[in-house]
This record gives sequence, C-alpha cells and structure tokens, in this order.
Amino acid sequence: MRTFLKVLSSEWLKMRKSNIWLLIFISPAISAFTGLLLPLDETLPPWLYLFTMTASLHAFMFLPLLTGVFAAFVCRYEHAAGGWKQLLTLPLSRGTLYTAKFFVVILLPALTQLLYLLVLLAAGYARGIGEAFPWELIGPGIFAGWVATLPLAALQMFVSTAWASFAAPLAINVIFTIPNMLIVNSSTYGPYYPWAQPVLSMLSVSPDKYGAFNVSLETLLFVIVGGFVLFFLSGLTYFRYKEV
Repeated sequence: MRTFLKVLSSEWLKMRKSNIWLLIFISPAISAFTGLLLPLDETLPPWLYLFTMTASLHAFMFLPLLTGVFAAFVCRYEHAAGGWKQLLTLPLSRGTLYTAKFFVVILLPALTQLLYLLVLLAAGYARGIGEAFPWELIGPGIFAGWVATLPLAALQMFVSTAWASFAAPLAINVIFTIPNMLIVNSSTYGPYYPWAQPVLSMLSVSPDKYGAFNVSLETLLFVIVGGFVLFFLSGLTYFRYKEV
C-alpha cells in the first residue's frame, strides 16, 4: 500500500508540473456560461431543465474526450527517452505501477464531475431558482456519468501504454466520440456504444425520455461494468508482459 501511494504521489506530481490537470476546468466553465445565458423553460422543472441542457454538451463530448487526453498524457513521459525502462528498474511491481497510473486517470474525470456540480449549483442560484435542488435525481446522475467513463479510461490506458505515439490514442478517442451525436439517440446502438454511456448515464435521471437516454441493467452490467473489467484486465495483462 505504501508503494502504491508513493507511485500515486509521483504520478500526481508529474500531472501538476505539466498543468494538464487544468483541463478539468474547461467543461465546467463552458457549462457555467451555458447555464447563465440559457433561457429557462417555465413549463419544465428548472433544475432538471438546467441540468439536462448543460450536461448534454458536457457528457456528449467533453467527458469522453478528456478521459482519453488524461490517459494519453499519464503515459507520455514514460514513452519518451526510455522512461519505461528507468521506471521499471525501481522496486515496484508492474501491476502497482499500472494501477496507480489508472487511478490518476479516473481521478481527473471525477474532479471534473465535482466541478460541474458546483457550477450547476452556482448557475442555478445565480438565475434565481428558488426550488430545492433535487439531489436524489441529479446526484446519482453526476456519479453515474463518472462511472460510465471507467471503461473508456481503461481502454484508453491500454492503448496509451501500447502505443508510444501521443497523438494516436487521442485520434482514436476523437474518431469514436464524434458519432455520439447520432448514436446516442439510437435505441438500437446507443445502449451498447461505450462512448455514449457518459451522456446516457447522466441524463437517465430525467423524468422524461430523451431518445435512448436510459441505461438498462443489461447496459450497466455488460457495457459499463463488463467493459471496464475487460479493458482494465487486458491492459494490465499486456503491460505485465510488455517488453520495454
């Protein structure tokens, strides 16, 4: 456990020096701008309407894209100038190293979600919404959106350790994120498309149905949980036997 915490501290220090962690503010900042300027629909519950409108772009594009950026960047230093060889000469297991790096990758989207929640609250109160905040609806949506990024983080971590190129994993993530605008509204493909799960999971708390914006038990177990387990174990196994 002590070794894991030391590796985690080292990885976090790298992220701080690179300032890549500042990306966690981008989507919440855009959500704040949208939440302050967007006209409210008086026929709908104001908090849920504000949440739905601001979370759409946030979960459609930014959560999947940022997860890929964080995964690519956390492996960037090790791919340069024989960094993997230097790191693996230290007295720590490959499994500990891989898990610590992955923990940093999933921590950053969690912080992004927390900032988004704070921005949502600030925008709503600034707009004069007097109703009580529906924690029982929006709170689970915020958490579910983060959980839905776990298989994407595991997949991107796998790809980022396998490829030395920094741009290649990012390009793959962009290519598969862009179709979200079409796939997310498909009841046939949406529930099974990993890049669509953040927005589907966040907005499934709405009392109304928006296309395929519902996560079934089948999607949760096989796409989100199953995808996470499959991609993480595949990446961990590959990394353990990877020649560096």
